[in-house]
Amino acid sequence: MSLRQIAPDMDPVIVGQIDRRLDALCSDHRVTIPLAIESGSRAWGFPSPDSDYDCRFVYVRSLDQYLTPWPPRDVIETPLDAIFDVNGWDLGKALHLLVKGNAVILEWLMSPVIYRGDNRFRQAFLDLAERHANPALIARHYLHLGEHQRATAFGDGRSVPQKKIFYALRPAMALRWLRLHPQAQFPPMQFQTLMSEGEVPAEVRAVAEALLARKTVSHELGSAPLDPVIGAFIDSEFTRARTYFPGERVAMPAEAKEDAAAFFHATVLSQTPALAHAASMAGT
Repeated sequence: MSLRQIAPDMDPVIVGQIDRRLDALCSDHRVTIPLAIESGSRAWGFPSPDSDYDCRFVYVRSLDQYLTPWPPRDVIETPLDAIFDVNGWDLGKALHLLVKGNAVILEWLMSPVIYRGDNRFRQAFLDLAERHANPALIARHYLHLGEHQRATAFGDGRSVPQKKIFYALRPAMALRWLRLHPQAQFPPMQFQTLMSEGEVPAEVRAVAEALLARKTVSHELGSAPLDPVIGAFIDSEFTRARTYFPGERVAMPAEAKEDAAAFFHATVLSQTPALAHAASMAGT
């Protein structure tokens, strides 16, 4: 069963251009793309009118491209411009990062915007993630991401690009959500869900919702002093996360590696007929 979920506010002309780019990548690189989604602010729930389109995809190469001593790169990138940011990971790379606790692939799997996808592939990948995702590692991912954003964008707090606040605030909310839901393995993707299910304090929520409302309709929010309520919330959540979630290195469990390898093998073999058919059509 194929998947396609396009938000009503997305430009259909641009979506069509992304579709054509994905088709060209499949032909040029001899790959299949069992999942292509929108990441970034459009998927997180805080786009601006001029937000670019962050298409991310997982691809599978033909069997002969894996059975070689000179394997191709494990990423496919296309030129970046003001509108399009389209790139993807080989399935093997995505699986490596999943088992290591990188939350990016989890967000791809949960994205509410899907350009194309195989439902069985997506669900099997999600099932794999639910079996082996390590909440502590995922929390550390969000902590490092949030601290980096705070350090690079906030400066001394006197002149902060207002749209950049979300890139530290969302990781802080994800960390809070994980702390309040200890039985969960990874947090929701969307900002509004993190805010409601994370029991974010009312004063923080009020400031965040006001900023979100402005961002939704404004092409440029400009810079302003960091709101002390937001700043204190972000710093508090980062401080708590450093002590609440273990920071030591965790070895990749053998069971997770075996499970991921089995999923990889099954997916590559299942995609081989489709790739052979595409190659034959390209040669006609």
